[in-house]
Amino acid sequence: MRSTIAALATTILCSFSLTPASAQERSEEEIAAVRNAVFNDPETPVMGNPRGKTVLVEFSDYNCGFCRKTMPEVAALLKSDPKLKLVIHEIPIFGEGSRYAATAALAAQMQGKYPEFHQALMSMKGKAEKASVLRVAREIGLDVERLQRDMESRRISAQIDRSLALADEIGLVGTPSFIAGDRAVFGYLTTDELAELVAEARAGQ
Repeated sequence: MRSTIAALATTILCSFSLTPASAQERSEEEIAAVRNAVFNDPETPVMGNPRGKTVLVEFSDYNCGFCRKTMPEVAALLKSDPKLKLVIHEIPIFGEGSRYAATAALAAQMQGKYPEFHQALMSMKGKAEKASVLRVAREIGLDVERLQRDMESRRISAQIDRSLALADEIGLVGTPSFIAGDRAVFGYLTTDELAELVAEARAGQ
């Protein structure tokens, strides 16, 4: 199967459904814009090495069971690969609680605590919703009053909407979804499988 990203270079090997939008003929400029949105949106959170030349992109939701299961695998990969940059697109597809959690996570960037908060939210037990999200925020030392004020930013809402629209445009079928180079994979991945995905991207650079 193919998605918009497949046309960015060669072919994307993935298990994503082909959407009508991604099946249309696109200009080189449109394809470049999509690729840039996936890998280089300056508003999108980054973990790992911010200057890393090899980029792994994750689309995730805090109420996604497989996202939570994959988080330790991603963390292990980042620890073992200090040259890797991880870009995270927050796509809250599991309801209001997911949207609240994604908004809070992005607001935590303003306090310099996105990585800690992201990992804590992915490690929590139970559903991510207002009460549990704010509890986790307090536990990791965030200024919760400031966090709630920052969550009202239109920039954060717009950022989430951009990532959701991007996921639709490239034909993602769910979370977690990972993209590196010209290959994309949907679902739970082990550290070794993630490392293989990254290695293929490096080989193609």
